[in-house]
Amino acid sequence: MQPWRKISLWMDQLDETLTTRPALHKDLDVDVCVIGAGYTGLWTAYYLKQQAPHLNIAIVEASIAGFGASGRNGGWLMGNLLGEDRLLAASSPEQRRASFDLLHGIPDEVQRVLELEDIDCDYRKGGVLYCAARYPEQEATLRDYLKKLYKQGLTEDDYRWMNAEELATQLRISKPYGAIFNPNVATIQPAKLVRGLARAVERLGVHLYENSPVIDWQPGEVRTAQARIKCQWVVPAVEGYSVNLPPLGRYQMPVQSLLVATEPLPEQVWQKIGLSRGQAFSENSRQVTYGQRSADNRLVFGARGGYRFAGRLREDFDLTTSEIELRRYLFGELFPQLKDVAITHSWGGNLGMARRFQPHMLCDRKQHIALAGGYGGEGVGATNLAGRTLADLILERSSVLTQQPWAHPDRTLSSLAAWEPEPCRWLGYNAIIKSFVHEDQTLANPNSAPWRRRLASGVADFMEGFMR
Repeated sequence: MQPWRKISLWMDQLDETLTTRPALHKDLDVDVCVIGAGYTGLWTAYYLKQQAPHLNIAIVEASIAGFGASGRNGGWLMGNLLGEDRLLAASSPEQRRASFDLLHGIPDEVQRVLELEDIDCDYRKGGVLYCAARYPEQEATLRDYLKKLYKQGLTEDDYRWMNAEELATQLRISKPYGAIFNPNVATIQPAKLVRGLARAVERLGVHLYENSPVIDWQPGEVRTAQARIKCQWVVPAVEGYSVNLPPLGRYQMPVQSLLVATEPLPEQVWQKIGLSRGQAFSENSRQVTYGQRSADNRLVFGARGGYRFAGRLREDFDLTTSEIELRRYLFGELFPQLKDVAITHSWGGNLGMARRFQPHMLCDRKQHIALAGGYGGEGVGATNLAGRTLADLILERSSVLTQQPWAHPDRTLSSLAAWEPEPCRWLGYNAIIKSFVHEDQTLANPNSAPWRRRLASGVADFMEGFMR
């Protein structure tokens, strides 16, 4: 097996031979240097070339396109942005509606590019089901969330409640209390998308150098071990790997998410489960679960991972037995018939969390730096929005993209909220995660006393609010 295929199920499924493109061995002088051949960097290069074909753009990638989160994620292409409700709170009703429409259109824009560039990544726009599926408190939380969405001007065309009977027409789980259905989500094969985008930007004339880790960067210059790149603009598109490029690590905290995939399941099993249209699904707990039925009929299921002291990246994603079995337990609670199914793949990835959980698309015109990040695990779709937005910001185009509250047309990197120094981050993260685990264990136990259930949720609410 080629080493790159061990990255994830998605990379293992690729038909192509996985070999790195040539590394950068000579100095360059370009208009734009993008650091990182993941979704953010590739989308930014793609839209820049679409709007300004004359630009000379180079992308330098430390490993291979698809090595990072872009080749490891759960395959949810969401028409959303993390924390959009808070970001849009100060907007007028009309502005808020226009912003929601922009976000909801992300999957359709991606589909347009897929068709234009002939990229087959198993795109299926079946929506997502946020389920109350393990304990009754989940229903109350989801219904309260839906009320808040409607107060912001969204309607049943955007999000609607499904009772247990309606839910069963799309997904059959063991303890259905109901679900919120959001139609503006597609599922994809992530590695096919990132590899297809890499080929698309090369056809447009972008130079992509792999196996070329950046050892230093500053405005106007990027250095690898073997070459120096002079550039008008630098786009550090590394998100969860920001810790490797100071000072970016102050503004992005790398955390991990971990996934498993079952063997392909027989059609008769899927007839009992559902998900016939490529829907994504999640059960509404702070374990942050996410799943889909892959194009080859596997259950792909993930949940929150962890954080390492001082933001150290996790390099070894050979999941431990306990990590695998936690995810088996979680999907087994939803689908008891799958508790003993064979798990053929397990993997994980590093992703970036911004302080206050606020995504950002920023352009520092004095330093000629453009960057985006803080997707918080929802980057498959958000990176497309970011690529379009950064292209407009760099080209000084005023558009609906650059007028959003997450877009900052003239703002310095240092204006972003920075994470606290260690050991504060490590202590805070672990305290919060322990409160989440305690809540989940308490609520999942039907014999827990009502006061214990209220206390566990109250503590978890407080801890989550503290991080915001």
